Formats: sequence, structure tokens, C-alpha cells
Amino acid sequence: MILENTHLIADINRSGAELRSLRSKTNYHEYMWSGDSAYWGKTSPVLFPFVGGLKDDTYRYRGRSYSMTRHGFARDLEFEETRLSGTEAVFVLHDTPKTQESYPFHFRLSIRYRLKGNSLVCQYEVFNPDLIETLWFSLGAHPAFAVGEQEPQAPYDSYHLEFADDEVLHRHVLSGNLISDQVVDIPLRNNRLSLSPDLFSSDALVMKDLKSRRIKLASDKTERGIEFVYDDFPFFGIWAVPGADFVCLEPWQGIADGINHNQELTNKEGILALAPQASWSKSWEVTCI
Repeated sequence: MILENTHLIADINRSGAELRSLRSKTNYHEYMWSGDSAYWGKTSPVLFPFVGGLKDDTYRYRGRSYSMTRHGFARDLEFEETRLSGTEAVFVLHDTPKTQESYPFHFRLSIRYRLKGNSLVCQYEVFNPDLIETLWFSLGAHPAFAVGEQEPQAPYDSYHLEFADDEVLHRHVLSGNLISDQVVDIPLRNNRLSLSPDLFSSDALVMKDLKSRRIKLASDKTERGIEFVYDDFPFFGIWAVPGADFVCLEPWQGIADGINHNQELTNKEGILALAPQASWSKSWEVTCI
């Protein structure tokens, strides 16, 4: 589905309700990663009903074990789509007998995209339609923004991330798909983290206590960049494939299992318990510069 205003054109695929493209109408600059499958074929998957990996790809709920791969299933399923206007659309995913084989809950996941000026807003809403049972879930964003892909004069290592309210990043080191007990401090220079291919040589930067809710992606060699603003998600990831021209900015409600997790769903770090007939909503916004 194409959304368009006087400034931007956005292309959203009903498969995974994934934002595939966000382009300027004035300079035709593409702000999203191209999705080159030689590196990583996604552009902005939604992580639901879990964020990150499960220990042994397994969790337990009410005495029964269930299997699920990293980041859940929503990113690979077809959503129902409804155009609300030329600048706004909503995509909806419901539980099915197939999803209940690996995730025994009723749910309704809605993703609403809206263009406003030079910005795109992505809002998630999870509703528990059950009349009795609690819905246990996590959700995360995973948008990949282009870095130097179209501008030879501004190579990858000329870019930086500027954090509004952090001077040090406390990185929780991954062990495979799980969170280890190791924490590494990454000092920032003038609140900036310089990008380089080797920054992600040992996978994503995972933070549990990021203060900033506003992050800028910029380079001293070009005027183009983005400003990323997000709601109060408790966890945050930054990731790229080394050698690929993108960086993912990932606010999360939930996180991968720790290496010592007992695999009980209700004990999972960051898991949300949504009461019957209740809803939960958070959003992020990207402004294209």
C-alpha cells in the first residue's frame, strides 16, 4: 500500500505490515534500507509475540512447552489492510488455529502508519479479546534506515547516532540469541556514537536503561539524516550487518531470554500481562531531514 503527502511517499507491504520504503518527494532520497537479501532481506519487521530469542527456542506456559523462533511470527504473516486516507492506513493481525499451535492466546495486533509533514508515525496496538484469559506478550520495532547507501560522499563511517540524554551506553552482551551476564560500557563523545562496520561484529547493542527518547542519525558530510522519537519502551537495540549500508533503531517492550532463564513465560523479562478486554499501545516516529 502506498501512502503519500506533499513531502513523503511510504510503501507498506501487507506481508508483515512491513514498511518497505520511505522516500522524499523533493529530492527522491530513500530513507529506508534497500532490503538487499545478500545481507538482510527485511526493512522494518515487527517483533511479536516475542522480542529476541527464547532459550532453546522454547518456553513453558501452564505446564506445556511451546516452540518459537527468534522474534516471533508476526513479521512473516499476512495482515488485513485498511486505507483510512491517502496518508494513513492500518494493518491488523488476529490469532488463528495455526498461531495457537505455538502461542496459545487470542490477540489482535494493529499497526497504524500515518504521514504528517516530513514525518512518519508507526503506532502499535495489542488488544486482548479474551473474556477470561490474560494475554502474555512482548513487542518490538526493527526499522532499518539507510546509511550512506545513496551518497558516496558520505560513507558509513562518517555517520553517527546522537542521543538526547545519554553519555554512556550500557551494552548487555549477547551469547548467541540470549542475553549473557556481561555488561560493557560504551562512552559517548558529545552524546555521539560513531558508526563503523566493526561496531556490530559481535551482534546487536542491547540496552536496558537507555534514557534518551530522541536519537538523531547524521553525518558531517551530508545534510540528510533522520530524527527518531519513540515512546517509553524499556529496552532498546541497535544493529546492522557488518558491511551493509543501514542501521536499525529498535525500541522494545521485551527482550531475549537471559542465559539463566527458567523458560517459564510468566517469568520472562519484559513480558507484559494484558488483562481480558484490555489494550496496550506505543509508537515511534521518524522525521526525514
